[in-house]
Amino acid sequence: MTEHPPRSVLLASPRSFCAGVERAIEIVERLLDQRGGPIYVRKQIVHNVHVVRGLEARGAVFVEELSEVPFGATAVFSAHGVSPAVRAEARSRSLDVLDATCPLVTKVHSEARRFAERGDTIVLIGHAGHEEVEGTLGEAPDQMVLVETVEDVEALEITGPVSYLTQTTLAVDETVEVVDALQRKFPQLRGPGSDDICYATTNRQVAIRDVAAQSDLVLVVGSKNSSNSVRMVELAARGGTPSYLIDDASEIDPAWLDGVSTVGLSAGASAPPELVDEVVAALRAWGSVSVSTHTTATETISFTLPLAVRRAG
Repeated sequence: MTEHPPRSVLLASPRSFCAGVERAIEIVERLLDQRGGPIYVRKQIVHNVHVVRGLEARGAVFVEELSEVPFGATAVFSAHGVSPAVRAEARSRSLDVLDATCPLVTKVHSEARRFAERGDTIVLIGHAGHEEVEGTLGEAPDQMVLVETVEDVEALEITGPVSYLTQTTLAVDETVEVVDALQRKFPQLRGPGSDDICYATTNRQVAIRDVAAQSDLVLVVGSKNSSNSVRMVELAARGGTPSYLIDDASEIDPAWLDGVSTVGLSAGASAPPELVDEVVAALRAWGSVSVSTHTTATETISFTLPLAVRRAG
């Protein structure tokens, strides 16, 4: 058996679940405990294949649209939020709805309604097709335009008052560039009272940037449709460190480890922490490993559960 030199694993902290993800998962878990299955969930409750599989095994049924949910059944809206049209459809089908929308996404929806009511054209910075973006656009579809890049901003033609909002899981540095472009093009631009990019996204990006600077390789645990996880990999790679997104330890290519003495390791906000432990165990199987943690912030935020699951919980 080939002997591998000792290797260091540098864990980024914070990593893995954020408060909004924990709340969303707990809502579904409590409903399953209280009512049994099936509990219908519109879209993935959070963007992680392992979380979804685990809840499916307990009786959760994930659907793309509410038309797949039986009339009068229990349904859960995912952490990413939904448009008013989806809420109206739920009422028309007499669904017993539990809303697992992250409170920080709810904040963006509230801002969208407020900006629309004062007559603004709202520029939403985000990724087309993402569930959070689709839900936010639905708050004011006739007054909102989506941009992803500085080039998109340059192509805008808007008259009258302009404001902006952002998806909560964007890369902070890239978003600043787009906002700066908006401010140059629309000097009277107005924005939210506080940053829309959530604390957990920002904290994980700061931590992975620091860790990447000290590592020969970066691994981020998260699913391919997890926006915040993808942004972490992109951020680490922009610093010049080879970086990979993996759903779990089984996706590690041993060739990535050739010549690597320090592995930076983190996980997106929707990835279970035990998956990180499994990656460390896999790395140990390839040779001697020492583990240390680089902490850039301590998270103490938690969000209250909906009354319906608190009452019976």
